[in-house]
Amino acid sequence: RLWRGKGSVIRSRRSRIDVFPWRRFDVGAYTTIEDFTTINNGAGDVILKDGVRIGIGSVVLGPVTIKSGAGLGQHVFISGFNHGYKDATQNSKYQALDKRAVVIEEDSHIGANSVVLAGVHIGKRCQIGAGSVVTKDIPPYSLAVGNPCRVIRKITEKDHMPDGIEKNWKLQVWKIEKS
Repeated sequence: RLWRGKGSVIRSRRSRIDVFPWRRFDVGAYTTIEDFTTINNGAGDVILKDGVRIGIGSVVLGPVTIKSGAGLGQHVFISGFNHGYKDATQNSKYQALDKRAVVIEEDSHIGANSVVLAGVHIGKRCQIGAGSVVTKDIPPYSLAVGNPCRVIRKITEKDHMPDGIEKNWKLQVWKIEKS
C-alpha cells in the first residue's frame, strides 16, 4: 500500500515505481524522490520517513527503511535482498531470495554512485563517501569511504562550523558576486 505525507514529491513520470499492494511503500512528509529512480517493494517494505531525499537515478529495492533527514546522492543502489545461491546445481532464479533489511538512520548521507548491500545498518548522521560499497554496519557519527567501505574517522563537534564563520563566509561570497 502507498502512504504519502504532506508536501512529498515523487517525480514518477520518468521513474519506475513498482509498488505492490501486499507490501508497504511509505513516503514521509516533504520527502523527494527524483527523476529516473527505481523503487520496488516486491521483496519487502520500503519506508522513507520525513524529509528524505532520493537522488536522480537511484535504485531502492526493499526491505529498506530510510529515516528522517537522510539522503541519497545520484545513482545510489540499495537492496535489501540478494538472489539465493545455496544450491549450486540450480539457477539462482529458482532459489529463495536472501532477504535482510537495510536501515539508514536519521540525517545520514550516502554519496553518489554508492552501493549499500543487504542487511547493512548505517547509523545516525553518517557520511558515506561517493562510490563506496557498504558491506557492513557503520556506527553513528562516522565518516566512511571506499570499497569495501570503512570508517576513516568519527564526526565530532570540531567538524561543525561556528555560526559567525558561516555567516561571514556567505557575506564575503555575496560581496564578490556583486563586484
